[in-house]
Amino acid sequence: MEKPLERVMEEILNTTDVFGCVFADHQGLCLGVKGRASTESAGVIGAIAEEASKLEPNSRPPVIVLESENKMCIIQRNGTITGAIYKLI
Repeated sequence: MEKPLERVMEEILNTTDVFGCVFADHQGLCLGVKGRASTESAGVIGAIAEEASKLEPNSRPPVIVLESENKMCIIQRNGTITGAIYKLI
């Protein structure tokens, strides 16, 4: 794993209430994972970001927020990389 991505993931995990993060490339392959996140979710996260961006194809990629009773998953694509942050609410 590249050092810059490793540093970014460490910074994310040091944010209040964040318990995990995962990054995927444009094909859904896992680039990195930290905390209580799964490498297996990288493909699904990439697919969600891809489908959501089709809603408004000429706009910036959307931020997707999935919520449960006490957790949320925030997904966003930036260029060819998609990231997801898992957080307590």
